[in-house]
Amino acid sequence: MDLHKIEIFCTLIKLRSFSKTADALYLTQPTVSGHIKNLETELGVRLLDRLGKKVIPTQEGDILFRYGQKLIELRDRAKQEVEGLSGKVGGLLKIGGSTIPGAYILPAYIGAFKEKYPASAIYLTIDDTAKITRSVQIGELSIGVVGARISNPQLESHTFLKDELLVTVPPRHPWARKGSIPADALKGESFILREQGSGTRHLMEEKLARVGIIPATLNVVAVMGSSDAVRQAVKAGLGISILSIRAIQEDIQAGRLAGLSLKGLKLERSFSVILLKGKSRPPLCKAFLDFLLSERNA
Repeated sequence: MDLHKIEIFCTLIKLRSFSKTADALYLTQPTVSGHIKNLETELGVRLLDRLGKKVIPTQEGDILFRYGQKLIELRDRAKQEVEGLSGKVGGLLKIGGSTIPGAYILPAYIGAFKEKYPASAIYLTIDDTAKITRSVQIGELSIGVVGARISNPQLESHTFLKDELLVTVPPRHPWARKGSIPADALKGESFILREQGSGTRHLMEEKLARVGIIPATLNVVAVMGSSDAVRQAVKAGLGISILSIRAIQEDIQAGRLAGLSLKGLKLERSFSVILLKGKSRPPLCKAFLDFLLSERNA
């Protein structure tokens, strides 16, 4: 079997869409369809079931996907180790970031790393902390950077950059000119939450629970799947929220939002760099990990 076709098939299973796969791989949809048909003909089985615009793997497709992922990983590892012997760091590295580090921190680090190692290619996935952690745990991602402290015996964790969460309000809110408010004041406001699995929400709930405030005591008007969505909703006047200072810093400086602290309650955290324990690390993975950890205090 052609490994290139297997890689196209594995991408299709991940994205569940011919059009998204074609866009991701810079191919046409007919080309993607042709490669999948060739694989099915070669193996003599149907690999996919089509449900409307989505595709799901058959039992045979699941098997090919599982082994295909291993073949692709072995190919990338072999290439990186051979290049590593010559002192060259290159190849493809798949990493993940939860919403805040993925959107506001990692892109700059990837750019700086790329300048240092031009033969490298970094594939960044952005999702909530729970999903990024799971992807690292099952080996889909080599490195994850998340916004919550991870206690998992299967994972190795390194403290990364510090972060602070602030109560976020629109500029015309009565609190906008205050530096801080008592935590109990949150109970009387329309509140926008991040989704379950978010590191921002996990920290917020953990800290507020210490002063007797849980989501059930808040007037929750919406739950949203990204900090950017929450930020836009606050600006639109839907309610207030608690967000990372990294997500709202530009809006604060431009006067589009205001950020406040809570009296007597520090909403601080450190991001974590996580890796799967015991998994071999090709030169590119080692180089990127060393780069992140050396730059955190720079």
